[in-house]
Order: sequence, then C-alpha cells, then structure tokens
Amino acid sequence: MDLGGPASPGAPIPTSEMAAQEILDAWKSAADAFPSTGEVRLLITESQLTSLVAARLAKSDDPVLREPQVYLQQGQLQIYGRVQQGPFEGAVLFSISPVLNPDGTLAFELTSADLGPMPAPEGVKDSLSALITEAFAGPIGSLATGLRVTSIAIDDGELALVGVLR
Repeated sequence: MDLGGPASPGAPIPTSEMAAQEILDAWKSAADAFPSTGEVRLLITESQLTSLVAARLAKSDDPVLREPQVYLQQGQLQIYGRVQQGPFEGAVLFSISPVLNPDGTLAFELTSADLGPMPAPEGVKDSLSALITEAFAGPIGSLATGLRVTSIAIDDGELALVGVLR
C-alpha cells in the first residue's frame, strides 16, 4: 500500500555504473596530484553521487532505501527515495548538511527527515550517513588520515571539496 510522502525536490537524476566509478576515479586523480600540489580538489555531481549511492544500496538483499536520488543544492545533500516497511511503502526526503570539524575532518549531519505518514525504518539514517561518508572518505583510504578539509561547498548540482596535507 502506497502511503505517499514528500515530493521529489527535482527532476529524476540519471544513474550509471560509469558515473559511480567516476567518483572513485576522481578521488584517485586527486590523490595522485596530492604529493605535488599539497592540495586535493574534488568536484562531484548529482549523477555521480546518486549513482554511487544506488550501486551500494543495490548490493543489499533488503536495501533501506529504494530508487535513491541525491540532490546537491543550497549547501545540503537532499536524499530522496522510497522506503518499505511491511506492506507499506512511501516516499522519503532527508536533508543532510556537511559539517567541517575544527580538525579538518568532514562529517554529515541529518538536518531534516520527511517521511510522510511513515515512521523511519530502523537504520535508514545511519545507513545513509555511512554511505555518504564512504563516498567522501572510503575511496581514499590512507590519504584520508593525512587530509584536512579546508572547504566544502554544495550548490547547483555539484559538491566542491578542497583539502590540504595535515
């Protein structure tokens, strides 16, 4: 039974395996340039991030979120999709803000959750936070421990991140 829920904040975002791989490739390119420039610059699009989240969720037998869409607007990541709890299904919209800690580490804070008439399924918030964190920290492995993020900006469908050596 479809319970409705919030409207999508934008047009559907196309996904592809290639776009998901582009995030990993972008981290590798940034890491390769890091020793010579001392700086990491990364630009990620909605299509790339949506594709990565969709690919990770697709690996689960029972994904917490279906048909994910990640919108990058006005300083926030807005994650839209569908959840199912028993016989009930509905649309959800989560707003997540990046938090730049004083030590240069990057965290993500859930600032709002619109689940329509449904309660949040267990683990949705934690799972989404983990997926977003992985998109930014996981691919660079040991580089992450030596990277201090100096700025992050989100708008017009793109996320820009800049960091330096610790």
